[in-house]
Amino acid sequence: MEEAGRHQDVVTLPLTPGDFASDDNTDSTVTVAVAFLVNLVIAVAKSVAAVLTGSASMVAEAAHSWADAGNEIFLVVANRRSRRPPEPAHPHGFGREAYVWSLFAALGLFIAGAAVSVTHGLQELLHPEIAGDYLIGYLVLAVSFVLEGTSFLQSLRQAAPEARSMERDLIEHVLATSDPTLRAVFAEDAAALGGLAIAATGLGLHQFTGSSVPDAICSILVGLLLGVVAVVLINRNRRFLIGEEADPRVRSATLRSLLDMPEVARVTYLRLEIIGPRMLTVVGDVDLAGDDVESHLAVRLRDLEARISASPAVVGAVLSLSAPDEASLLPGD
Repeated sequence: MEEAGRHQDVVTLPLTPGDFASDDNTDSTVTVAVAFLVNLVIAVAKSVAAVLTGSASMVAEAAHSWADAGNEIFLVVANRRSRRPPEPAHPHGFGREAYVWSLFAALGLFIAGAAVSVTHGLQELLHPEIAGDYLIGYLVLAVSFVLEGTSFLQSLRQAAPEARSMERDLIEHVLATSDPTLRAVFAEDAAALGGLAIAATGLGLHQFTGSSVPDAICSILVGLLLGVVAVVLINRNRRFLIGEEADPRVRSATLRSLLDMPEVARVTYLRLEIIGPRMLTVVGDVDLAGDDVESHLAVRLRDLEARISASPAVVGAVLSLSAPDEASLLPGD
């Protein structure tokens, strides 16, 4: 009987929509690769333009792009290290490493992007410099906008279908997704497009007024924009590192699937915790059907755990028996 139970079909919990579509990180890898190449090219171009124009906002944008290019390296490391297979010392794998390295990337954006931009803007206010070669600055900003737009569209192509399947708004999904690389690239590219508009305004006002003050102020604004984005990314990675529960809709669907199983009479506790990009652990208390002796119940629980763990995105399941006086959970609880 025990052998027959172990060969039952895998319990397929409904964890396939959107954020938990699969454990394949191909889309995220492509998104990061595109962002890295784009930011590297743009960083070089902006640096040359910053030297030739002497514009404070161009210096801020150059610092921004170099920070973004460096951050993509952290995101590549995050993708690779989080996909390492489980081992005895880490039975649930290394999924949370993605949030550690993404946190480093966010800190890099704050220090190398925001702090440098604000500092240079303040220096420009105190010690104004004459700008020139405005045409070069405009051309670099225009090309940068096209390239950043290309990278942003790649992140949109990944995020939009996931958001629809999870019935979320796009921004809501980007903030909630368990994939920190998608969130980082989307946020950085969006900030980059906004920063380019600010830099173009600063450069234009510098040319029109002959004063470096508007240019310096725009440099500070670029830095503040990057600072806000960095703080949001830092906070999201922090929350995933300390433990974030799965979306309530995923939890409700999982509870329904468990209750639909003939061997499960009740579920009194259920927690689905995100432990990496598209990775979950399932912890629950269940009341099994029938009135088996303790040894048989232990075997049935272990079998149920193994079948749940074989489901997509589930890297571990731990089940305990419910106490008779514990209230039953219903879908939607």
